[in-house]
Amino acid sequence: MVELPGDPVVVARLRARDETMFAALIDAWSPGMLRAARAFVADDHTAHDVVQEAWLGVLRGIDRFEARSSLRTWVYRILVNKAKTRGVRDARLVPTGDDRDPTVDPARFRGSDDPYPGHWRSSPPAWPSPEEGAVAAETRRELAAALAGLPARQRVVVTLRDVTGHSSDEVCDLLSISAANQRVLLHRGRAALRAALERRWAEEAMS
Repeated sequence: MVELPGDPVVVARLRARDETMFAALIDAWSPGMLRAARAFVADDHTAHDVVQEAWLGVLRGIDRFEARSSLRTWVYRILVNKAKTRGVRDARLVPTGDDRDPTVDPARFRGSDDPYPGHWRSSPPAWPSPEEGAVAAETRRELAAALAGLPARQRVVVTLRDVTGHSSDEVCDLLSISAANQRVLLHRGRAALRAALERRWAEEAMS
């Protein structure tokens, strides 16, 4: 992948309608944008449409970019706004109220009458080591399926933080949520993903 120059250079070349610069930016950022868009919408085809709409928005709006954030954050803000619109249209982002559910099943912890209240009843299974590469591809598929099944807000936050690599401040800015809310959604989403993998490994161990 070609290393991109700094934001001032990229912005100047985009404003000059430099097609080579625009193509390089698309090649560098579109894969991550597609993954982010997919967190909002119902299928891959719609996600591709959202990314294309976002790039058109970048071209139309680059002359108004004021550098109050990084160019990447600005581009993702355009993407998120378009993805939200399509997601609502596709009924993908219907609020469920399930962000208040327990992060981990309370039954997995010892009760108040136990000598060690609040401790695990049994330790969670160990995560596979990198040497167990044979399960890596299957694990990725399991994670992708589990991510798709998360509540909408958790899915979006986990995708932006762990898949596309945005910082917590960027996610708060992109989604207009508080830092505390972002932390809760991220924690619950990650816990749900780990629980899904634990169930998978437990099933494999028993088979």
